[in-house]
Amino acid sequence: MKPIGYWLNRTDKALTRHMNDMLAGVGLTRIAWQVLNVIHDTVQVADTEVLSTLSANADTPTLTAAIDAVLVDGWATRPATDRLSLTPDGRQRLARVAERVDAFRKLSTAGISQDEYRTAVRVLERMTRNLETATGATPTP
Repeated sequence: MKPIGYWLNRTDKALTRHMNDMLAGVGLTRIAWQVLNVIHDTVQVADTEVLSTLSANADTPTLTAAIDAVLVDGWATRPATDRLSLTPDGRQRLARVAERVDAFRKLSTAGISQDEYRTAVRVLERMTRNLETATGATPTP
């Protein structure tokens, strides 16, 4: 049996590759889609909040590039300095993307019960907290 680190890395790469391929038709990447979801959850969100929320998903330059991309492509706008908000068109397009994401989630969890999924997430969360506590790392949300 391969160790958990092997499967974590391989799963993340598979998730990213498949999601990037699926979202390419609408001009998004997995990380840009994640940025849009953070923006979607708040009327106006600070760039620092987006960076903090997604810090476990990508480094700052990658996240900053994703923020720039959603601004340039008209998904989001800056209603104030260092603030982000979805445009009306971005909100509508994001709602349409939800269908693709739902299909992606169904595909990636095929044959996995809800209990198995919850158990896997809890175990990974516990492992992360164990290691963050042991190293004195600042826990990520």
